Amino acid sequence: MEMVSTAKAKKATNKVNAAKPYADLTRQLVSSLSSLASIIHSPYLRKPDKIRKVAILAIAANRGLCGGFNSNLLRMVKNRIEELKSKGVEVEVHAAGKKAIAFFKFAKVDLVTTHTNIDDKAGSKEANDLASYFMERFANESVDSVEIISTHYYSAANQKPEITTVLPLKMEETGSKGSTGPDVLYEPDPKTILENLLPMVIKTTFVKIILESVASEHIARRVAMKAATDAAGEMIKLLTRGYNRVRQAKITQEISEIVGGAEAIS
Repeated sequence: MEMVSTAKAKKATNKVNAAKPYADLTRQLVSSLSSLASIIHSPYLRKPDKIRKVAILAIAANRGLCGGFNSNLLRMVKNRIEELKSKGVEVEVHAAGKKAIAFFKFAKVDLVTTHTNIDDKAGSKEANDLASYFMERFANESVDSVEIISTHYYSAANQKPEITTVLPLKMEETGSKGSTGPDVLYEPDPKTILENLLPMVIKTTFVKIILESVASEHIARRVAMKAATDAAGEMIKLLTRGYNRVRQAKITQEISEIVGGAEAIS
């Protein structure tokens, strides 16, 4: 399992690294048009006066044997739900991954939607389906905020669960006037470009989160299986040593009995 996880982790991290430049460039383009945020009419920029209802999507794994990957994430989800409820905010929970579904079922937490297709084969299609669902929920004001709790991939040695607020979409200001000066030509106009880019940014965020979660899962499983392999190897050494000692003691005892019997006869 360690060898399989190593191969899968390599493939998953390659997907993460391949998707990163596109996501970064998309956000840079949106940031360059940030000065237009106040004049465009996009439902994804809606900022409620008060957060009354939050949708939380927890992305865990379909399988176990991956150390604290699932438990650490689900603990964060539980704490976040309790934190929001203590502030009087209504929470609706969505679960991706069989481990998350089983956890909430055991905890008697009602789930609005469940998803088991976030795995090695998950990509833009699964991400777009999830993004479209939550974008619609936010646009029709069924929820005031959408949060995703998943494991983020920073490097092969660093992955940790985090909370990402996907909606409302936050514009990253690049300056008081943005970067829409005379040296930049836009076709069509910047306002139209930005209105079409915003949904793309949200969907790209979902793709990035899913790919990072899958990569982190395989890395966690590889580490867990290496630890299990090392522990098993150490256990085999101890058992072999114990077996040899018992065997040697038995042989010594039999030799002693034979010598003692021979002396008695003589």
